[in-house]
Amino acid sequence: MASVTLKNIRKVYPNNEKKKKSKKGEPVKKTNLKVTKEGVLAVDDFNLEIADKEFIVLVGPSGCGKSTLLRMVAGLEEISGGDLFINDVHMNNVAPKDRDIAMVFQSYALYPHMTVYDNMAFPLKLQKMDKAQIDKLVREAAETLDITQYLERKPKALSGGQRQRVAIGRAIVRNPKVLLMDEPLSNLDAKLRNQMRAEIIKLRKRIDTTFIYVTHDQTEAMTLGDRIVIMKDGVVQQVGTPQELFDHPINLFVAGFIGMPRMNVFDAELIKDGGKYAVKMGKVVVDLDEEKQARLAAKRVEPQSITLGVRPEHLTLESTGGPMLHGTVDVYEMMGSEIHYHVTVEGKDVIIIVPTIGMKDVVPMGSDIPFTFGGNVVHIFEKEKGTNLEF
Repeated sequence: MASVTLKNIRKVYPNNEKKKKSKKGEPVKKTNLKVTKEGVLAVDDFNLEIADKEFIVLVGPSGCGKSTLLRMVAGLEEISGGDLFINDVHMNNVAPKDRDIAMVFQSYALYPHMTVYDNMAFPLKLQKMDKAQIDKLVREAAETLDITQYLERKPKALSGGQRQRVAIGRAIVRNPKVLLMDEPLSNLDAKLRNQMRAEIIKLRKRIDTTFIYVTHDQTEAMTLGDRIVIMKDGVVQQVGTPQELFDHPINLFVAGFIGMPRMNVFDAELIKDGGKYAVKMGKVVVDLDEEKQARLAAKRVEPQSITLGVRPEHLTLESTGGPMLHGTVDVYEMMGSEIHYHVTVEGKDVIIIVPTIGMKDVVPMGSDIPFTFGGNVVHIFEKEKGTNLEF
């Protein structure tokens, strides 16, 4: 029930780290975060417009600043620079309790001496709400999350998934404008994580609130988010829908972070013949499709050495009649509906995913395996900076 606007948000921590020097006398840098005279920039120039009821996922490796940003929205961390607005109201100096925001933590943070009912009722009691209204709201939230049967139990008598539902119930019981979730599924096993992802998707349809969700798991990001914000070293790399990030990664970092298994990369050449672009690897030349031709032409990209990206599922063992690339099978993994070949190609590990339906024989380990790809599935990255040359 709220829009959230973040303008030029910065978070600076004091640089208390003692400067150590290497044997060569040069400073040793322990982090990739930018260090200024003010201190260490944990979040740098973060800008985002979040629409009412939108589900935004912040994703990135550990230490990229995503949880710090969430805590600044919650008011648990001071904002060093920039402006935070909720429903166009400036929130920088508003106390956490007055922001109408609820937060679900990774560790559940339930009161062990209280029953599930009392845990969920606690924030309503702080608002001095009457008992009848508290009872109504708690039971409605419990029914939404299917935990009514656990209301009289204490947290120690619940499983991890049940505790997480209670933590979510305590957050939604007062119908907050914004619901913040900081890696809420990371303590659960794989089966429970899948189940809870589905529960969060259902919950999103039942309650009218804006979600900001933090995770380092790209599967959670892809399945939950309307839009995903990918961060690295305190800086936003790309913002887009899950499909946009998968199809059009803006740089090598995003390309490697989104997609499982991760994208394969090759050393290649971008060439131009008769006004048309193609990519060349050894004797293999693949013409690019019309969409890629148009984007490269619009940017007047010159022929050059490139890093070529191709996702494992886009490599094929079927010959197009022309020359094929070759590698040696190191390992293969049977995954039921598909087989993953780990192949060494010019000293690099390459993964090829092949559907098992219609497959004749498995290529044995140690064997040569020929493969190729189409000109519609490649990603063309600048060699040094790793930026996508199409965008």
